[in-house]
This record gives sequence, structure tokens and C-alpha cells, in this order.
Amino acid sequence: MQRLALGLILSSASLFASNVLQQAIDDAEAGSKLELPAGEYHGNIVIDKPLIIDGIDRKAKIIGEGKGTVVTVTSPYVTLKNLTILHSGSEHEHVDAGIAVKEADHVTIDRCRIDDTLFGIDLQQVKYSTVTHNWIRSKPLSLGLRGDAVRLWYSTDNNLSYNHVTHSRDFVVWYSHGNTIAHNFGEYSRYSLHFMYAGKNDILYNTYEHNSVGIFFMYSQDSVAVGNVVKSSLGTTGLGIGLKDASNFTLKDNTLIYCARGLYIDRSPFQPDQNNTIENNRILYNTEGIHFHSLSIANIFRGNVFKGNIDNVVDDESVHPHAIMNTWDGNYWDDYEGFDKNGDNIGDTPYNLFYYADRMWMMNPNIRFFYASPLISIMNFLAKLAPLSEPVKMLEDPHPILSESELEKRYTL
Repeated sequence: MQRLALGLILSSASLFASNVLQQAIDDAEAGSKLELPAGEYHGNIVIDKPLIIDGIDRKAKIIGEGKGTVVTVTSPYVTLKNLTILHSGSEHEHVDAGIAVKEADHVTIDRCRIDDTLFGIDLQQVKYSTVTHNWIRSKPLSLGLRGDAVRLWYSTDNNLSYNHVTHSRDFVVWYSHGNTIAHNFGEYSRYSLHFMYAGKNDILYNTYEHNSVGIFFMYSQDSVAVGNVVKSSLGTTGLGIGLKDASNFTLKDNTLIYCARGLYIDRSPFQPDQNNTIENNRILYNTEGIHFHSLSIANIFRGNVFKGNIDNVVDDESVHPHAIMNTWDGNYWDDYEGFDKNGDNIGDTPYNLFYYADRMWMMNPNIRFFYASPLISIMNFLAKLAPLSEPVKMLEDPHPILSESELEKRYTL
């Protein structure tokens, strides 16, 4: 960044005509700084040299032509900060965006407001760059027709932090590795964060509310998700965190609350002789705490809190469930019915979860509406007391923890 020395400060009156901003960029020496006073500057613009453009308090608005991308960056060492960027095109096939960075490195996008753009920020083959403190909203379209707030494509070793995303489609990471995605907030979108064929990414302390899906990892591996909060994922299929064909993941200290499905596991881990470690998470007040789909074995569940869920664990395979082929140890289960005679906060007997064929809400999800009613409670009691068929064992936790506070002592580093 030393190459970006201050060089050029533009006056207020010089930039209001169409294309004058592009002319100022073309005339500036590499490493210059353009300070834009408050006002409207008409795009679309292309930045093909190291440059700083500072809009100062977002009062400088770069307004696109309503087609294509508003700001395109093709040079390393470009900084865009304090800008308001508006009115991209609407063509998905061309990835019309507020800001597009292509085959560049050491680019900084900081404290910009990006609105009325199909895609927000599109990073294609970008590395060692920073996207921080931006506010991003797509065009006012139906959910499936919006563009992605942030899109990474073959982009590595970037930092995307403290961004606020609202009313967009996805924040998506394609074929991109070694990125840090931290302290972002996302709401009213589809996938808050979606990984495809991506590895070695760090997903830290993000908060996602009122989206269809919180965080979904597909065909990915070797990543860490720590301290994220996913709340109130929308719809009957809304989920907190999903793993599909995902291997060697660590999910730790996350909170999944008020979702249809807290954690969704589909054929994960995918690679043989690998595990996923799911540790010290709080899985609270979801319809389903964990849902197993397809062959999902060799996950390690340790030190998690299962509380207030209608069903703590659900498995699509009711005859030979896959849940039991995972490792469960030292979790807190709110429906554990054992004792602790020696007072060590570990149950004297293992926690066993059984599937009873006569549990009506398992067979017909619509009946879950009546789950807390006296009638369903009585039927649940009778199913355990005198089941109509031999129950199927879903899982066994040999050392269930009886106190949530005890988990903090055991599993917090």
C-alpha cells in the first residue's frame, strides 16, 4: 500500500458532468488519491491503475447507467472508501454489480454503501484484498431474482469483515480458499453464507437472522466456523448450518436458535478416514436440533447443548439410523432422565435416544403444531411405557453432562 501516496485532490465543481469522473481517473497518476466532495458522479467507471478514491462520509454517489457494472477494478492496489454506489444493470449472465474486481490483488473496499445493484461486490480471481464495513442491498426483486451481495470466484486469502448485508440473495464463496469471513451481519436473504468447492476458510463471529439458510458448506473441506449466531432461519425448511459432502470441518461455539433445522448433515464427512468436529455449540429451540440425511458417519459431537428443540436429533433412515455411527460424548441433553449420585455433573447412566414407530409427529410433521398439547404428551408417555414395536436406538452419549455451566468449564479454552 505504500505505492498509494496522496497525489491529486479534486475540487467540488469539476466532477458533476457525465464521464468527467472517468476522465479524472484516466488523467490521474498511478498512486494518486481522488477525494470526491458530496454530489452525484455518473458511471460506469473503470479503474486500471493503483488509485485511492475517497467519497468522504458516503456523500459522494457514483450512479451507474442502469446496465452493466458501476465500478470495475482491474488493477492491484486500488482503494475504494466512503462511497455510495447505485444503479447497476439487471443481467445475471453478465454479473452486473456495484463493484467488480477482476484478476487483481491488494484491493480495499471499505465503508461503502452499495444499493440498487443486482450483485453487490464481485471478486473474480482476487487475492490479498479487504472488504470491510460495507452496507449492501440488492435490487428490489423477488428472492430468487436478486443477485449475490458478495461473490467470490477463485479468490484466495482475502478478509471480508464487518459488512452488513440485507435483502440480497446469497453471500457465496466459489472455488475460493484461505479467506477470513468475520463479524458480518446478514438478514432477509437466501443463503447468508454459501460455500461451494472451497477450503481452508475461517468463518468467525458472524450473525445471521431471518434468512432462509444461515451457513451452508457444500463439497468443501478443511474449514473452521467459530462463534457464529444463526437465528430464525425462515420457512419450514430453514436451517442454521448445513454440511453436504463436507470433510475435516470444525464447528465450535456457534449458536443455532429458532430454526426449523439447527444443523443439517448430508453425507458428511465425505472423504474416507476424516472427521468433522462439532463441539461446544448451543443448539436451542429449533424444530429439529440436528437432521441427518443420507450416509453421514464419523462426526464427533462433544460438549454441545441440546435444549428446547422439539426433536434433538432426527434421522431420515429410521430402520438403521446413521446417527448412531457418529461419536457422541459429554453433551448436555435437556431430556436426559438419569441421575448423578456422586455429584460430578456427569450422568450415572448413558443418554440413549430411541426412535419409537408410534411417535406421530415423526411420521407427520404437521402434527408438530400440537406437540405441547396434553394429548400428544400422553401419547408420548404411553409410547415409552408400552411401545407398539421395538424401538430403534438413534444414539448413545456415554457421559451426558447435567449442567450447561459445566460444559463451559470443560470445553472452553
